[in-house]
Amino acid sequence: MTDFQKRIDKAKKLIEKADCVIIGAGAGLSTAAGFEYSGQIFDKYFSDFKEKYGFNDMYSGGFYPFKTQEEKWAYWSRYVYLNRYKNKDNKLYKKLLDFVQSKDYFVITTNVDHQFQLAGFDKNRLFYMQGDYGLFQCSLPCHNKTYDNEKQILNMVEKQKDMKIPASLIPKCPVCGRDMEMNLRSDERFVQDEGWYQHARLYNDFIEKSNDKFRVLIEIGVGYNTPGIIKFPFEQMTFYNEKTYLIRINKEYATCPREIRDKTILFNEDVEMILNNLK
Repeated sequence: MTDFQKRIDKAKKLIEKADCVIIGAGAGLSTAAGFEYSGQIFDKYFSDFKEKYGFNDMYSGGFYPFKTQEEKWAYWSRYVYLNRYKNKDNKLYKKLLDFVQSKDYFVITTNVDHQFQLAGFDKNRLFYMQGDYGLFQCSLPCHNKTYDNEKQILNMVEKQKDMKIPASLIPKCPVCGRDMEMNLRSDERFVQDEGWYQHARLYNDFIEKSNDKFRVLIEIGVGYNTPGIIKFPFEQMTFYNEKTYLIRINKEYATCPREIRDKTILFNEDVEMILNNLK
């Protein structure tokens, strides 16, 4: 990883020449934008849960088997409020938008914090593959529909006490009456509703129509938790399409298969610094 400016210049030329751009974003982008799930932010908002249960980050707490729905939703409402509804400095996502909005672009992301749309990206050019903190679904599920949860989440945050919400605020399925869950992909019960399939079609259509164009894939912060969603498909598109090139930005995994090394530009530097230099 040497010659930073040479890599920047090469990436600039590719993007300027590109007929279209596909962004693939993982957790590393949200981390770079300041969305932290541990450390001071966790201690500030979850010190009571940390003291009682011993977990040290929001992600781990999301898998904890709370004994009651009242306590579970006290935890999750704070979690969702912080990462979905609380005002954030979204400047990194806005910089990314400034960078690509003059191009024909599409975004696929495993992030569930809705930051692309909040930053102004066209919602018809976004595919949130793994769900959204802003949606509830039936826990069974008894039907394939999701529900906006902002009003309920804010109400839970406001009215919780002693690490519990009032029982009357526990979200219930309007069809079968069972408890609701977050619409996040964790097992086979994840609901892919009409909107999910619509955006999957939009994304797949974009890929198909751009196969013969000069195409640049910009992958940011994608690890190996779910490599089959972005990382491996991007590598395959780069390998099989003569006019497709990959820009991979990743502090930990700035590598690529040797078969596409001459069509890939790797960065392990800070995301914001890279965008500033590309701009």
